[in-house]
Amino acid sequence: VQLQASGGGLVQPGGSLRLSCAGSRVTLNGYAIAWFRQAPGKEREGVSCIDTSSGSTYYADSVKGRFTISRDSAKNTVYLQMNGLKPEDTAVYYCATRWRICSTAAANFGSWGQGTLVTVSS
Repeated sequence: VQLQASGGGLVQPGGSLRLSCAGSRVTLNGYAIAWFRQAPGKEREGVSCIDTSSGSTYYADSVKGRFTISRDSAKNTVYLQMNGLKPEDTAVYYCATRWRICSTAAANFGSWGQGTLVTVSS
């Protein structure tokens, strides 16, 4: 699976962005698609994940209630709607896939998009 992440940018605190992760070559059906982020000097951390088989979604505690992950099967795309953004959300955001089951460990994901930068600043 090849992934293309997009939608990052500069936004003020409290603002919103929607990230997109488009799959190519094969359908994303059956895969778990996750969003990770990595801030400068920090380890990559899991933000959210969707299991396309069950529809189950998972969120890191730091983004619960603010971020929403969803998918559009017709467009073979997964979205991350980010509301109420905070400066600590600033990072490069990556989407990644693995077969079937969500995981919080980046090492469990084999296919990665190129990353999109989100900067939250006034």
